Amino acid sequence: MEWASFLCENSPFRSGLGRKAEKKKAKATKEQNVSDKQRNPKAFTFNSAVKAERRFRRKEDIQTKKQHIPLVDRTPIEPPPVIVAVVGPPKVGKTTLIQCLIKSFTKQPLTSIRGPVTLVSGKKRRLTIVECNNDINSMIDIAKVADLVLLLVDASFGFEMEIFEFLNICQVHGMPRIMGVLTHLDMLKRAKQVKQVKKVLKHRFWTEVYAGAKLFYLSGLLHGEYLRHEVKNLSRFISVMKFRPLTWRMTHPYILVDRLEDMTAPEMVRQNFKTDRKVCLYGFVRGVPLNKTASVHIPGCGDLRVHDVAFLPDPCPLPDKLKKRTLVEKERLIYAPFSGVGGVVYDKDAVYVELGGSHSHRH
Repeated sequence: MEWASFLCENSPFRSGLGRKAEKKKAKATKEQNVSDKQRNPKAFTFNSAVKAERRFRRKEDIQTKKQHIPLVDRTPIEPPPVIVAVVGPPKVGKTTLIQCLIKSFTKQPLTSIRGPVTLVSGKKRRLTIVECNNDINSMIDIAKVADLVLLLVDASFGFEMEIFEFLNICQVHGMPRIMGVLTHLDMLKRAKQVKQVKKVLKHRFWTEVYAGAKLFYLSGLLHGEYLRHEVKNLSRFISVMKFRPLTWRMTHPYILVDRLEDMTAPEMVRQNFKTDRKVCLYGFVRGVPLNKTASVHIPGCGDLRVHDVAFLPDPCPLPDKLKKRTLVEKERLIYAPFSGVGGVVYDKDAVYVELGGSHSHRH
């Protein structure tokens, strides 16, 4: 009996001993040190792959911004208007978009648009909206001065040659901020086709500009205008957008002319139409202050000598520095001399000043 009991006590087959039991014990000890995330990884993964991709891209963008060399922002306390250029091929809806943006900002329509239109978009920001003509010279001039480019793309047709040309020009002259706008989406009848076209054009746009570039969609027209909420979203983005100063622009003075007068004596013009003209140009000076002894380059005319530089009152001032949440309707100013808004209308051979008296209203 003693021998039998001895065998039972030291037997390897007794419960709690052996290789299997040791494995079980080791596993239990290991699980005590494992966190919940390691024990059940599926419970801690992301729900949406799209959201995870956006989160990752945002994190990388923030890290990349930290790597940029900090630039000194030389813009004055009251900065000049931000130049917003509307670029795109013919018949894509550039003029319609400008009219809708002006109506969204100023609450008043502007039927005929000629030249730059300056308006107050917020308490601390003004915009100069200008349409780019469909020729290579206009594209080069716009690429040199534009702070923000609205690149219009016909969704029913796709990217055209003019868009690629303009992007190449921008890369040479310093890349401004570029936002894509898809129009003519109402030409695509099926919802599935619209979704597919949006996806294809978005990725093509990202390839040309940079991954994650903003692309807006304008669904269609209602009574000759784009949908109000879509235009409002676009105008909000423009109002709050931040710009990285470009080195060349911060070291050179440049002017986008929004008004001009021919000061040449009419008798000299009558005697010789090709006589040297004396022209007075008006506009906001950007970059560094303009020196009146320096030469200026006018595209298409060459280098010219400045006779005099004068400081004038602001034709489109910012609203008063009072504590206000939003702009009052009366303070939503617009200044567009070539379009006949702002009190001065320019004709081919005359200048008309609106006095604003009772005679100016039709009864």
